[in-house]
Amino acid sequence: MTAGAIVLCGGKSARMGTPKALLPFGPETMLQRVVRILQEVVSPIVAVAAVGQQLPALPADVIVTRDEQEGRGPLEGLRAGLKVLPVDAECAYVTSCDVPLLEPGFIRQMLDFARGYDIAVVEIDGFAHPLSAVYRRTVLPYVEELLAADRLRPAFLFDEVRTRRVRPEQITADPELRTLRNLNTREDYQQALADAGY
Repeated sequence: MTAGAIVLCGGKSARMGTPKALLPFGPETMLQRVVRILQEVVSPIVAVAAVGQQLPALPADVIVTRDEQEGRGPLEGLRAGLKVLPVDAECAYVTSCDVPLLEPGFIRQMLDFARGYDIAVVEIDGFAHPLSAVYRRTVLPYVEELLAADRLRPAFLFDEVRTRRVRPEQITADPELRTLRNLNTREDYQQALADAGY
């Protein structure tokens, strides 16, 4: 299965004070780090930014696109990313820019779990993680329909298509689930820096 990746770059976090994509993480920004890790596993990579959002320098082969409408959450970013994903990529691993502890093995396992399904998503205690999931490009019409109906929760999409809900104990390549640790506070950020050895 040929796979790319879509990174939703989001906007500014009120609690962080700085756009997450531009936050320094060791010698690079958080977005640069996430893109670099993704490139170990998948290609091409699409970065989806808000309208007018500044991004750090990215490798020349990263495709940059923008949300069509602001403030509509991850489904809007998913639509923008799938629309420009090159046709030879059957699916995309979708993530955010604030997961600097992303593990390549996690991505490989999720791609394996997606075989025979439209989506593979980790679900823990009934809560799905839509930004650590694999989506086939064929879900785009369903995303468009949901957005048109203002049904913006990713859970609505999971109910519409063949979705494999992956249990945390199945993720043997990332047993601590570091990949799911997105950073929402300064404390999260400082802890992730420490965990990464910075």
